Amino acid sequence: MDLIALLKSQFLCHLIFFYVFIASGLIVNIIQLFTLVLWPINKQLFRKINCRLSYCISSQLVMLLEWWSGTECTIYTDPHAYPKYGKENAIVILNHKFEIDFLCGWSLSERLGILGNSKVLAKKELAYVPIIGWMWYFTEMIFCTRKWEQDRQTVAKSLLHLRDYPEKYLFLIHCEGTRFTEKKHQISMQVAQAKGLPSLKHHLLPRTKGFAITVKCLRGVVPAVYDCTLNFRNNENPTLLGVLNGKKYHADCYVRRIPMEDIPDDDDQCSVWLHKLYQEKDAFQEEYYRTGIFPETPKVPPRRPWALLNWLFWASLLLYPFFRFLVSMVSSGSSVTLASFIIVFCMASMGVRWMIGVTEIDKGSAYGNSDNRHKQSD
Repeated sequence: MDLIALLKSQFLCHLIFFYVFIASGLIVNIIQLFTLVLWPINKQLFRKINCRLSYCISSQLVMLLEWWSGTECTIYTDPHAYPKYGKENAIVILNHKFEIDFLCGWSLSERLGILGNSKVLAKKELAYVPIIGWMWYFTEMIFCTRKWEQDRQTVAKSLLHLRDYPEKYLFLIHCEGTRFTEKKHQISMQVAQAKGLPSLKHHLLPRTKGFAITVKCLRGVVPAVYDCTLNFRNNENPTLLGVLNGKKYHADCYVRRIPMEDIPDDDDQCSVWLHKLYQEKDAFQEEYYRTGIFPETPKVPPRRPWALLNWLFWASLLLYPFFRFLVSMVSSGSSVTLASFIIVFCMASMGVRWMIGVTEIDKGSAYGNSDNRHKQSD
């Protein structure tokens, strides 16, 4: 292991990242709270400001992926569609199999120049998570309980609010509803068999109602759906802990631009269309495992410096007073002070491990993972 790799694996470096992220995130959340006064006066100005503020938070995680870890992402796509990416609104369908798939989506959004505007259909519990969840609240993310009778009205209402959004955005939806595991896959295929649907090897059965209502509410302001199929070279299964330790991965993502006109208006036909799409995605994954490449032309969007510059700004602003405080605590010689420092250090360690644990597959949602579930509704 070389010196730089050894340095990247040290907990002190992780603690620095954690401190800068938490401190800057809370500062941004407070600023976002004050911007609420703009909502009744100038809603579009409120939105534009919060897009920039959210970038201050989300780009720090992208910085870890792109600059600290050095992870690269190659997209395979139609060269005629590629110039449109980042210049139009789009619904993004992404397979949900890897711990850092969301981070790869953010990285792609950053390279397309619209990271701060990115949207997602997320479970409601995430709205209460400090920093990222609060940031999402101010940027009008769509939250759902994953109980259709409750979500039918609330999700539709939230989606309709995005029709006059002033910035270009990507709206991410994981149609599988939860991250892929072998246990969930087994249950999902039992449901597919009961419904007379073809089995999938690399995906869970998609839940169609959320997608159908998203298409219905955003049709006319979103010109296309981007079907994204993500995988990693050398059969690697990347983790956030690996990224934090500076491990470099290489992601490949097959992106198909599908015009909204090709997606049926009728809910039942839209459901059939989505099931067919996932059968195609499954075939693409199977081909990737066999050949190591996706169809179409490979493109590597250039890495932008703004995520790194944003982190350096916050680090320069926050680290000097932090280290000065630590030095004064240690040099005081007080046993109470030193004990307090150790307790804070341990709590910080637990905080880092908790944040990493949130992304781990074996600690993911239990949604769709009940052994006594004989039926799974769309």
